[in-house]
This record gives sequence, C-alpha cells and structure tokens, in this order.
Amino acid sequence: MRFLLNIIWLVLCGFWMAMGYLLAGVVCCILIVTIPFGLASFRIANYAFWPFGRTVVDRHDAGAGSCLGNVIWFVFAGLWLAIGHALTGVALCVTIIGIPLGVANFKMIPISLMPLGKEIVDLP
Repeated sequence: MRFLLNIIWLVLCGFWMAMGYLLAGVVCCILIVTIPFGLASFRIANYAFWPFGRTVVDRHDAGAGSCLGNVIWFVFAGLWLAIGHALTGVALCVTIIGIPLGVANFKMIPISLMPLGKEIVDLP
C-alpha cells in the first residue's frame, strides 16, 4: 500500500515539492555559509519525493545552533515551502482519492518550517 501511495504521490505532487527543496538546497549550497541548510534541504527533498513508509523524529543531540538555524531557515526558505505544502494539501483534499496525500502534505509542514534538529527514519 505504501508503494502505491508513493507512486500516486510522486505523480500528483511529490516531484514538484522535491524540486522546490532541491532548488532551495542548491541556492543554500552556493552561499558557502548556508551549506548546512542546503544539506537539510536535500534530506527533506528525498523525503518529499517518497514520503510514505518514513517519519520525522527529533534528534536529541541537537542544540541551540539548530534553534537559531531554524529561525534563519524559516525566514528565507521554510515559510515559502510550507505555503507550497499547504496549498498543495488543500488542492489534493478536494478529491476523495487525494485526501491521504493532502494529509501527508499537511504533516510535512512542520519539517519544512524547522528542518534542523530533525531526522527522517524508516517505519518498521
């Protein structure tokens, strides 16, 4: 079932959301100081490309630097990516078959707003 949902996700919205994260990651990696943000964006792009069967958990070793980094990320990229998830989620919830995909989009909003200090893990 996860495979089928991932295929439908990829066709309807996953490719475009992943491209948004990849674009943000490339821009962040061009600016040398923001390479950690770019790496986080690439991790989330992978998650946005194929989300079913994985989840986001907090990293317990994340410190104050992650908090400060999340504030910077929120201002420059997180807000725009979260708006993309919200709009896509609403559009998907209009159809019956798109409701699980819309809910998955809404679940991705917190990590798009604050990616540092989070880890993406596979579900058992």
